[in-house]
Amino acid sequence: MAAEGEQRAASEVSQALARNLNCLNDDNKSTRRRALAAIQKEVEDKRLSSGALQEVFGELLRPLLRSLADPMEKCREVSIQILTYCVTNVPRPEESLPYLIPTITQRLGHQEITEPSEELRLGLSQLLTLLVEVCGRKLGPYLEEMVRILQRTIVDPFPEVKKESCRCAANYARIIPEHFHMQSESLIKPLMQTISHQHSKVRIAAIQTTGAVIQHGNGKSVDDALSHLAQRLFDDSPQVRQAVTVVVGNWLLELRDRYSYFHKLMPLLLSSCSDENPDVRQIALDYWKKVGFQWESENEDDLKDKKDFGDPCPSFYPAGVERPGLGCRELIFRNLSKILPAVSHDITDWVAGTRIKASQLLVILLMHAEDHTTQHMELLLSTLYRSCLDEEEKVVHNSIKAAELIGTFVNPEVFLKLIMPALQKSPLASHLMVLAAFIRGSSREVLKPHLHRIADGISQTEICQSSEKVLYLEQLLCCLQSLISICQQYCTDISLHCMKVLITILASSASENLYGKVQGVMLSLAQIQGLNDHLDLYRQHMQELMQWASQSHDQWTNFSPERAQYEVLVPESGPVIGEHLDQLMPVLKTCLQTTKDPQMRLKVFTMLSKLLLKPSETVNSKGQFHEHSGTLIKDILVPNLKWQAGRTAAAIRTIAVSCLWVLFQSEVLSPQEILQIQDILMPTILTTLEEDSKMSRLMSCRIIRALLGACENHLDPDQLNKIYLEVLKRLDDASDEVRITAAKTISLWFKCIDDRYDRTTYKAHLEFLFRGLLVHLDDPDINLQTTVLDVLKEASIVYPSLLVEEIEAVKHKHRTAAYCDRLLQHIQLNKVNDQTESTSPPAPDSQ
Repeated sequence: MAAEGEQRAASEVSQALARNLNCLNDDNKSTRRRALAAIQKEVEDKRLSSGALQEVFGELLRPLLRSLADPMEKCREVSIQILTYCVTNVPRPEESLPYLIPTITQRLGHQEITEPSEELRLGLSQLLTLLVEVCGRKLGPYLEEMVRILQRTIVDPFPEVKKESCRCAANYARIIPEHFHMQSESLIKPLMQTISHQHSKVRIAAIQTTGAVIQHGNGKSVDDALSHLAQRLFDDSPQVRQAVTVVVGNWLLELRDRYSYFHKLMPLLLSSCSDENPDVRQIALDYWKKVGFQWESENEDDLKDKKDFGDPCPSFYPAGVERPGLGCRELIFRNLSKILPAVSHDITDWVAGTRIKASQLLVILLMHAEDHTTQHMELLLSTLYRSCLDEEEKVVHNSIKAAELIGTFVNPEVFLKLIMPALQKSPLASHLMVLAAFIRGSSREVLKPHLHRIADGISQTEICQSSEKVLYLEQLLCCLQSLISICQQYCTDISLHCMKVLITILASSASENLYGKVQGVMLSLAQIQGLNDHLDLYRQHMQELMQWASQSHDQWTNFSPERAQYEVLVPESGPVIGEHLDQLMPVLKTCLQTTKDPQMRLKVFTMLSKLLLKPSETVNSKGQFHEHSGTLIKDILVPNLKWQAGRTAAAIRTIAVSCLWVLFQSEVLSPQEILQIQDILMPTILTTLEEDSKMSRLMSCRIIRALLGACENHLDPDQLNKIYLEVLKRLDDASDEVRITAAKTISLWFKCIDDRYDRTTYKAHLEFLFRGLLVHLDDPDINLQTTVLDVLKEASIVYPSLLVEEIEAVKHKHRTAAYCDRLLQHIQLNKVNDQTESTSPPAPDSQ
């Protein structure tokens, strides 16, 4: 009875639809549209049973398919809606496939777009997806047509069509894998075109579909898709990167031929383990653990020994890092030789993102490889030498981290055997950077037997003096810092080597940027030996360091690095140098000979002047410098004060005069010692009063004044006359400061006159001197006038009557007679006082 009812209902609907079906052939588009609307209403509103609807659908199918080519868009739209309704509700939709598939192929499967409407192409794509869902394996015979349609719709201009087509392709691949693999390769090209679409949801759909198509199709297509998937790991959207991670993870777990592609797929999954998004990282780690565990289960026999006897964790394993499982480690170990060359290539790629990903992957690989890294050291080192100099900070950071892991897992004997020859052959900052990282990754017990080898290597001249670039010196310093930090008290044995390197760094032209760091390393080196500070460190090694730095001092030039080292060692050692004057003075004497390179002498004199500025804290710290002062003055300073042509020679004379003045000012020399050298020193200093340098003239005046003060009663008249003649000229100097100093020097000169200086015999000299001074008593500079007035007051004691005569002779020539009157008044007052003293009775003796 039910079947008869369904037949009757179907018959009634067919009769009702007959007229409308006829109208579908009408030329009037409005008539066709109304007919289709009526058919849709009749089919959907009657609520026919599935059996009755199946019978009605059989009658409607062909007319509706013809309507899909109707010129009017609305008619095509309604036709698609009716077909979709029927396919969804009929019990045997596969019966329509012989008609539906060719028609859809006609509309969507050609190279040129047959269906112009984007929305209708989407509707047809949705209908195709529906057919895959409801017909399932029955679509197997239509593989060629389906693939032709999908090839076109996957690259459709409308993004929604792309997404729907990807969904349809993925479902189709899962339903008929036994047939699909024959045509799966045909979909890879359109999918790869779509995988870089500007919409992230389209990219995700293309990635997921690629996963399904290759999973259930031909595994050989992995090679075609791999580079595109790898590119998506740089996608800005975390969802896209997550989709790649899931697809690759599933391939590693389920792909039929996955063992052949492990070395190609694992880098992609492991790259996601360092993704910036925590969700992506966690998904990648979960997949990787599953992959390792599955491989471990599938190869249980091969791993039996390692499982039974255990695989101990390496000593000094990086803190806070979970050790990967046995399966994961074995997978990396067995495929590392295939993966590393690609990583080495990518880590120097021109795209920064690729280099960063490659450097992150390298760290993960080495964490898994552990001691198996030894087999690949040559390739790893050549890679790290380049990547450590990368302009991207992240690449450098990861490269250093990778080098530290090598230091943890590889025996120092191995990496030193490779890196030390490379460092000696062509020293680069990257070599030192890698060596420092190796050291930091290792342990003190492992490094102890190799400390001398490392220290001897980096302290060699061709290495520590190879470059003066800041980066190179920083890494050289970093090697020492790493050694001291890791090996601690064991570094006592290489302390001297470390000091040589530190002094070499300070002697470089870039030392200003590194001074603080060097001092920090030096302090660390002192502390591990139980010393108080860097001065104790210098004291401990000073003799060896002095010998090391000065061994070729007789051949030094301005460009000798040893000279620069010496000029650092001596001042930096502070009071310690005062304990080694016997080593210092011969070097100074040799290097400051007048036949040596002028530029070099200037540098050494500069060092000497710094020492003499604070002698109690440097050369005279033990109060013994005066024993060498004679050598300093006679053999070093005086010869360099003699005139030679050239600006450099003039600069040397200036600094030599300055050194001499600082020496006098420091009170290192006693009056007796000054007296011993004045015969040699005075004539030379008088010549420097004519120097072009104002500083030289000023210092010379001061030195002469100091000599006069020390030799007050020990100068004969001839010596005194030679002195005043040269000093008096300085009253006409271009510098007011020199003029005033010269005047004060003459004032002290008058105090040096004693009974040996006969006033009658040397009257002409005194006349000449008085006249010269009186000229400057009328000087435009008030300060000089005042100073000269004081000088003449001092001079009035020597020969007052002569001075009065000279004053009266020039008084009328002065612009103002005030200074002359004051001087005459002073002389008169002294005369009265002298007479009073001479006529007064002697004072009684006190009991």
